[in-house]
Amino acid sequence: MKFMLFAPELWVLFGSLVLFFVALADGNGRTARFWAALIVVGNIALTSATFFLHGDLFQGVYRIDLFSQLFKVLVAFGLGVVVLMNRDLRDVPERIKPEYYLFLLLSGLGLMMVVSCVELLSLFVALELSSFALYLLVPMRDDRNALRIQMEAASKYILYGVMATGVMLFGMSYLFGLTGTTVLAELLPKLHNIGSQPAALVAIMMVLAGFFFKLGLFPFHFWLPDVYQGAANETSAFIASVPKLAAIALLIRIASFLVPEDQSAGLLLGGLAVASMFYGNLLALVQKDLKRLLGFSGIAHAGYVMLGIVVLKDSGFATAIYYIAGYLIMNLACFLVICNVSTDGGNLQIDDLSGLYRRAPLLAIVLGVGMFSLAGIPPFVGFMGKFMLLAGALKQGYLVLVILAAINTAISIFYYLSVVRVAYCTDPERDDVLPVSFMVKALGVVLVAVIIVMGVAPASLVELAQQAVATIR
Repeated sequence: MKFMLFAPELWVLFGSLVLFFVALADGNGRTARFWAALIVVGNIALTSATFFLHGDLFQGVYRIDLFSQLFKVLVAFGLGVVVLMNRDLRDVPERIKPEYYLFLLLSGLGLMMVVSCVELLSLFVALELSSFALYLLVPMRDDRNALRIQMEAASKYILYGVMATGVMLFGMSYLFGLTGTTVLAELLPKLHNIGSQPAALVAIMMVLAGFFFKLGLFPFHFWLPDVYQGAANETSAFIASVPKLAAIALLIRIASFLVPEDQSAGLLLGGLAVASMFYGNLLALVQKDLKRLLGFSGIAHAGYVMLGIVVLKDSGFATAIYYIAGYLIMNLACFLVICNVSTDGGNLQIDDLSGLYRRAPLLAIVLGVGMFSLAGIPPFVGFMGKFMLLAGALKQGYLVLVILAAINTAISIFYYLSVVRVAYCTDPERDDVLPVSFMVKALGVVLVAVIIVMGVAPASLVELAQQAVATIR
């Protein structure tokens, strides 16, 4: 039974070793993709099979519960879609495709470990495993037209990432010095008693800075649009969706030990949420590059999901889980279109989507559903998620916050629908039909179905999220 608790992580680790040997043997991209696809499908099966298991490993620093397993299923699904969404990896050099899949799996492994870590040092190690693998993925691109952007993105990502990591680790050392422990269940209650001390406030903010960096929340967002634009399309798809799951899981684990009456924490998180929403949405209005638009959109959505954290209640945490799960699916749907419309692997301008409804009708539907959902239009998951987040914040008395979030939702509708307008209401510049593989069609249908079902019938997932949150303490 103990073996099964750690089986998904062991499977991905084993798969990473297989890809390591494929890379040493000068394996080609097709061989590497076969193994990567086999590993991610097996990972989805294993995380689903171990969904209801619970227990502690490694002397209590690694916890398997419904909360961690729910996030592992989401991470496994996101990783699987990214691996399967484009069989060619058009903008990744053939000679390094095995290494590309290797680091992608290692990053996924790190994220799976993050959601189970309940101790600061193990959490730090898992975060670094996921982060450094991503740092290496960003420059793995073969696009001479975007070489400067690519190198700038890779440099910014690693520099900002290392700084955020250093600040977070320094904050962790303060927390240990103040409380005498690194176990979250013991540390956070002790911290609550001394939270007003300047050293404690500084330590908390330094640790949260590292988590906010992963989430892309203002003002820790500087890397995000540049990295989306400079990285390969599949890399951007992964960065835009999967690591945010781990960031929300960490924030919920910490916030679950705070009390709803702690207005100072709520006001601080609410202020960051509003700033993130306005910054992301206003700058997204003027973007022409589709990935860059989604980058600023991601900053805004980090603000939206924080509305669930602000209330400091299990109901709010459950809604945040529901919303970030929906955001994962919405983002993957949009990037599925980007990866397959960009035939040469380059960045897509919004105008490149002209006449998509003729060139690839199914991709146009996937894009339309993804954009409508991101905009918060019913009956999709984006609408239901925003509605529940706003309702929960209003119930707790955050009226001003709710009004500002509603204004931001209205702003975002303009640029999301402008993308749909280009895809459906303009004639194609080229008459060629885009080839779409069976796998891409299947993924597109699955993503669209999930977006609709989650929006029409959210009760089951929200109830499951509430049960998961109840297992944290």
